[in-house]
Amino acid sequence: MKFLVVGLGNIGSEYDHTRHNIGFDVVDAIAHKFGGNWESVKHGSMCRVSHKGRQIMLLKPNTYMNLSGKAVSYWMQAEKMKLENILVITDDLSLPVSRLRMRGKGSDGGHNGLKSIQASLNTVNYPRLRFGIGNDFPIGMQVNFVLGRWAEEEVELVKKAIEKAVDGTLQFCTLGLGFAMNFTNTDKP
Repeated sequence: MKFLVVGLGNIGSEYDHTRHNIGFDVVDAIAHKFGGNWESVKHGSMCRVSHKGRQIMLLKPNTYMNLSGKAVSYWMQAEKMKLENILVITDDLSLPVSRLRMRGKGSDGGHNGLKSIQASLNTVNYPRLRFGIGNDFPIGMQVNFVLGRWAEEEVELVKKAIEKAVDGTLQFCTLGLGFAMNFTNTDKP
């Protein structure tokens, strides 16, 4: 069985390890866990790993967040991927820092990456893992907050949540969405 795990983010060193790039950080952690190597592919970077008989394709789109759907759609078609075998990992302002929520479908919640994917796939029925980044910013400063780095007191929480997101993603690929949701959707990393 094949799975496509897409970490959302923006390319460029100025975006490395920002809140908006947490999707990249999670798929990087999965690749690191398996000693995988990233290669440049159409619309992004890909790392292929195997786990318990599953082939997992990790994708970091290079289309920038607002056009993420272009990369997701391309690789789903190229790999003849079933919709239920993709998992999109993204940041979420509506969740407290390090809180994880996995769902099989849902709205874009105002997230431009999810809006692009929804438009490209023409459905909201695809699995996603939302990673809480909090919303502690003054009015009008959302862009600076989202594109900013983690506060010192958040770093350890985020590391633990990334580990849990990795485990939840692997459970999604091996045990299915329901089991992975039960594991992932608890309040503590």
